[in-house]
Amino acid sequence: MTAITGFIRPSRRQGVLGVHSMDHFHMEVPDLEEARQFYQAFGLNVREDGDGLGLYTFGNDHRWASLSEGPRKKMSFLSFGVFEDDFEPFRRHVESQGIALKDAPPGFECNGFWFHDQDGNLIEVRVAEKTSPNQKSTVSNVSVPANQRGTVTNSNAPIIRPRRMAHMLIFTRDVPKAIEFYHRVLGLRVSDTSGEGIAFMHGVHGSDHHLIAFAKSGAPGLHHCSWDLESIDQIGLGAMQMADKGYDRGWGLGRHVLGSNYFHYVRDPWGSYSEYSSDIDYVSADHDWEAGDFAAEDAFYIWGPAAPDDFVHNYEAD
Repeated sequence: MTAITGFIRPSRRQGVLGVHSMDHFHMEVPDLEEARQFYQAFGLNVREDGDGLGLYTFGNDHRWASLSEGPRKKMSFLSFGVFEDDFEPFRRHVESQGIALKDAPPGFECNGFWFHDQDGNLIEVRVAEKTSPNQKSTVSNVSVPANQRGTVTNSNAPIIRPRRMAHMLIFTRDVPKAIEFYHRVLGLRVSDTSGEGIAFMHGVHGSDHHLIAFAKSGAPGLHHCSWDLESIDQIGLGAMQMADKGYDRGWGLGRHVLGSNYFHYVRDPWGSYSEYSSDIDYVSADHDWEAGDFAAEDAFYIWGPAAPDDFVHNYEAD
């Protein structure tokens, strides 16, 4: 039999029921053309998707997000992926928690099932490929030897294109209740917290330090979606790429404490953010991560400029 080269078997922890990935999310925005311009400038492959748009990364046919037009920006639903043989056990598990299953939103084809989380967010669980990485993503912060030029000229700067969506941070009315629900129902595990203000959760089958995070607010909403790059240099180039297109509001360059990733956030037209991220901590399928609870001054970032005053403001609650 001919070996299939380049195939990496998805990592998996046997005997444990849990979602393996954040498959995609859906968001309503007031202007699809404005969204197209922003995400194309960010480096994503923006495609027509029915009456809306799909967000893809170049060289990958996985759709990370879908967008439709609505009266205002609103996170509509989150979709999580499970292994095929876990699907029916997962459905039974969710129903055993006393959670009522819902119909799919009108116009959405679905091979999964739907329900609401503790904040009323619509959640889908579906059979899907594992898009959470099976090992820590490669990082390439290259330094050239003596007598060589270390960078390109401005006119030859590459277009920055993220490799994959890394994670999302969403607002919740109650962080401990979000942790309890997403652990009990979806099998996610806590990576780190800072009191009752913020929490980070990873997938048990191998994922980055967090595939979803929660920040306290008076209402649900999307704070940011994060996109993986291979180097600090690419983060800086991405920030300049966006500034050159007029998207110069944001925060960075810096390095987080919880997750350890380097970052630059770019504010989108609706008050939330897209993050360029690199070198985030990774939790293997066979490792039990020791979660910590950190004081606020030790939980945000280790270096970088001061965050904007409204960085954690939930504009979906206005």
